[in-house]
Amino acid sequence: MNNSPEPVAVDPATPSLPAVPLPRPLSDAAVAITRGARRMLAERGLRGLVEFPLANGRRADILALGPDGEVTIVEVKSGAIDYKTDQKWPEYLEFCDRFYFAVGADFPIELIPAECGLIIADAFGAEIIRPAPQAKLAPARRKALTLRVAQVAMGRLHRVEDPSFRIAE
Repeated sequence: MNNSPEPVAVDPATPSLPAVPLPRPLSDAAVAITRGARRMLAERGLRGLVEFPLANGRRADILALGPDGEVTIVEVKSGAIDYKTDQKWPEYLEFCDRFYFAVGADFPIELIPAECGLIIADAFGAEIIRPAPQAKLAPARRKALTLRVAQVAMGRLHRVEDPSFRIAE
């Protein structure tokens, strides 16, 4: 039996606290891009969760809610190899109103499909280079997703406030 700790994502807002278990560790580039993208989203009034579990079994790198309930998913790509070897992004589209890729300044942006939004980010902030088209979620899907966001966020907050108590996400 392996008793080594499970890898975790680090919440850039509280780097000393684990967010959720991950199947693989994030690269330094992915952590920086995630942090900058979340900062930019927050400056625009969107609040995001990292590694958000979707109903189809996938995990969105960032899922953010706007003040009007609009759902944005951001897929973070640390480099061209990461993008080329991970083509799950179409499976996120049915769970958001807007979809973006967030990449570093040295990323070859011609790889990003024209129908997706594009964010350039570093550890300190980000800029939307290409806005994401809007595709409205169905009301029932929006309600279910919003309730799931609340449950996951409250579960994560509970773990911060009471770290010795573990609840399933």
